[in-house]
Amino acid sequence: MPSAQKLAMGCVLAGLILAGIAAADEAQSPRNDRGGGHDFDFSIGTFATHIRRLAHPLSGSHAWTEWNGTVVTRRIWDGDGDLEELEASGPAGHFEGLTLRLYDTSRHRWALYWVNIENGSIGMPMIGTFAQGRGVFYDEETINGRAVQVRNIYSGATAHTYHFEQAFSSDDGKSWETNFAADLSRITRGSAATFSRSADTGPAGGRQHDFDFEFGTWRTHVKRLAHPLTGSQTWIEYDGTTRVQKVWNGAANLAELDVRSKSAGHLQLASLRLYDPVKRQWNLNVTAVGAGTLGVPTVGGFSKGCGVFSDRETWDGKPIVVRFVITPRGDDAIHFVQAFSEDGGKTWETNWIADDTRIK
Repeated sequence: MPSAQKLAMGCVLAGLILAGIAAADEAQSPRNDRGGGHDFDFSIGTFATHIRRLAHPLSGSHAWTEWNGTVVTRRIWDGDGDLEELEASGPAGHFEGLTLRLYDTSRHRWALYWVNIENGSIGMPMIGTFAQGRGVFYDEETINGRAVQVRNIYSGATAHTYHFEQAFSSDDGKSWETNFAADLSRITRGSAATFSRSADTGPAGGRQHDFDFEFGTWRTHVKRLAHPLTGSQTWIEYDGTTRVQKVWNGAANLAELDVRSKSAGHLQLASLRLYDPVKRQWNLNVTAVGAGTLGVPTVGGFSKGCGVFSDRETWDGKPIVVRFVITPRGDDAIHFVQAFSEDGGKTWETNWIADDTRIK
């Protein structure tokens, strides 16, 4: 559901970055808390929604607008994450967004990341937990120059319905003003919704099809350097599958990697790839099962059939550059390479190589 930013403004896994690698290592230990990872099971599926939205929050206004739309939520992994797509229309217009929800198995809490389709970037997460069937999540934001606390609540879940509310507080949580309320009812016939928006909307629409070649299920072989930037030549090999699903009719997509190694165990990662129509570039956001957080996005695009994405991070206290390259090889094969550079891009050390073969 939408965050304050939206209201205020009126692989293989592409992008296997440092946080994804580190989180993947931590996630290999046995998970003792499986119950919390199923908190959002009530929301999986397709729902019709009726929304009431305060037109001007924290202004004293009592003018509400009404919207009707569709919410589709799909699982990631086995419930330790999910992706919710929202589309709604009303007299005030049309809006779309999605929420990526990730469960942190070590801290026993959820992180909720809201994404606005208009800019394709992810902000800070809302953090919280469920108790007695009620999920409460908080973050702090700045709206119109004011520090505001934001609270999201999921409640009243049954087999076919649930309720969502968002509220703001400008007095450190002493009082709250609800600005967004949604009632959702499951659509029991037909598992998928047809969103009205075309991925080709706007002058940059063609770029939103950059990842079309990857939709489907793939057999994946991975080679991963165990200790990057240490001079080590110890590689770990994994085999498994990758599934890539279309989101927002192609303006985003979700890649889920599930591979195993005889020596290093089970590795499950997910990458949410988001297209920014203003900057005309992709943001690749990676997480590992049970990590409950996203790493720094790698940013870039495709040219002459090859995708190149990069970012700057810190590795063992040293600044590095991360580069991720995606090379399609015909219709049924893809090659992925990730490398780190300690000297600003003059030299590179490859630490991740993956090859995908389409499962027809």
